[in-house]
Amino acid sequence: MLGLQPFTPNYQQPFSLTVNTFPGRMALRAGSKMLRPGKDFIAEPNSGGGKAKGAVLYLDTLIFTAETAGTRFLRQELRHRIVVLRQRDAERIRTLPDSFAQHLDEAAARITLVSKLTASLSEQQAHQPRLHVLASSWPAATQYASTVVQAILRPNYPTQNVIGYLPGSVSPDSFIVITAHYDHLGHMGRRTYFPGANDNASGTAMLLELAAYYAQRQERPTMSIVFMAFGAEEAGLIGSHYFVDHPVFPLDRIRFLINLDLLGTGSDGITVVNGRQLAAPYHLLQQLNDSQHFVNSITARGRAANSDHFYFSERGVPAFFIYTRGGIAAYHDVDDRADTLPLTAFSGVFKLLVEFVDNLLRD
Repeated sequence: MLGLQPFTPNYQQPFSLTVNTFPGRMALRAGSKMLRPGKDFIAEPNSGGGKAKGAVLYLDTLIFTAETAGTRFLRQELRHRIVVLRQRDAERIRTLPDSFAQHLDEAAARITLVSKLTASLSEQQAHQPRLHVLASSWPAATQYASTVVQAILRPNYPTQNVIGYLPGSVSPDSFIVITAHYDHLGHMGRRTYFPGANDNASGTAMLLELAAYYAQRQERPTMSIVFMAFGAEEAGLIGSHYFVDHPVFPLDRIRFLINLDLLGTGSDGITVVNGRQLAAPYHLLQQLNDSQHFVNSITARGRAANSDHFYFSERGVPAFFIYTRGGIAAYHDVDDRADTLPLTAFSGVFKLLVEFVDNLLRD
């Protein structure tokens, strides 16, 4: 494996998770219009499965301000209706008494009109089909709709982290760690696929480039360099959390961790999560870039639980999460494809990371 050595059998650290999946049919008709899965609609992460058809009921937004409207809504029969609501109203439901959300759960299906389709994963499953539909794709004043969704909740779904390392020549029990998540969202139904090119094939590609570079260098690194590809990041940072709870080497021996995610663009430079917390290494990164102009700009950000660095940081491991800015805006959708990635800063980020890691190895 690129000349790396394993910490575990076959380089793998197995674990399992519970995840809601959509392996089969997925269809939605609004009036006479058939909507396209992935383009016009997707399933909510916790959508249940089944068939639903019936008259459309548009949520009366007066329920948020008028008691009489709320009472009227709670008395409506929803079992054979498909409720349609706007995204902001779906969020506002949480501000009402629980009886409103419970009543919505009685509907045959629930449709939320959104401005962008952004898919995700869930470890739970509702009992009714729940869909997100592009507001621009939903025919105005639709009075009848039907949907079919196959959803299977899979407990104990098996996956793994993949880990390899290069042993250090001077301090083999001290580690520089480079991470990226290799998972994405996969299929939703038979015809919809989320490629995940920027999130996070780009970060995984950078990890592999760095692994190949350091494995092929004639001189061994002074400290051990570990390359970890995490599974189940999209399900809630589960792979990295599992590693932190079951480390294959001591966390307190990690001298620095660099997490790579969303590296397919870069016209606006890069952002460094934890840059505000870790002033000295951030200053080093800035100095290296100022002297050789690897990327357009570097921006520091504070603590954030938005990628696999997070649980390491929570355990006291010094860690950066680096991502690129600018370029395409595709994210968790069918348009995050390899052929759309400009890779504007990919080469520059690679060179900057090599300089940064080499400086860490000299400390």
